[in-house]
Amino acid sequence: MQRALPPGVRLIDCERGLHAAAILDILNEAIVHSTALYDYQPRSAAQMDAWFDAKVAGGWPIIGAVDEAGTLLGFASCGSFRAFPAYKYTAEHSVYVHHTQRGRGLGRVLLQALIERAQALGLHTLVGVIDHDNAGSQRLHTALGFVHAGTLRQCGFKFGRWLDVDFYQLTLPTPAQPVDG
Repeated sequence: MQRALPPGVRLIDCERGLHAAAILDILNEAIVHSTALYDYQPRSAAQMDAWFDAKVAGGWPIIGAVDEAGTLLGFASCGSFRAFPAYKYTAEHSVYVHHTQRGRGLGRVLLQALIERAQALGLHTLVGVIDHDNAGSQRLHTALGFVHAGTLRQCGFKFGRWLDVDFYQLTLPTPAQPVDG
């Protein structure tokens, strides 16, 4: 079931010049304060440029939720799952909501929009890689039809402890006629 956007919020396709700094702020807050990202140090503007370059080169969507003033409240994107040709119908995705905007249903709306975009791109599988202790993200993914596909134990180390990571998978009815090569 499609969830309505909160009042005054709309979905957009993010643009480097308008949204890169806000995406960087959202990611860096998650890096510094959570295990949502297994980075240790905040990312730089140059790393954000490389991130945008990879998304644009791959034709990958970056969907944003903005308020009436155009302030980015959260975003969802996907990209290559693994760098082997046979994975061309599979993408790993991410959804991040600004820490002051969590609990408003933005993550759900963004992930639903990303699922629709993935189908339009002819993808077959979306993979979410979620820290084992992130119950909110696990509930969100399960509510949208993702299934737990496995756990890698003690594969990350951050904040002085070993971290487990869960893989959640959604199989889409696309593409209609997949091909090798």
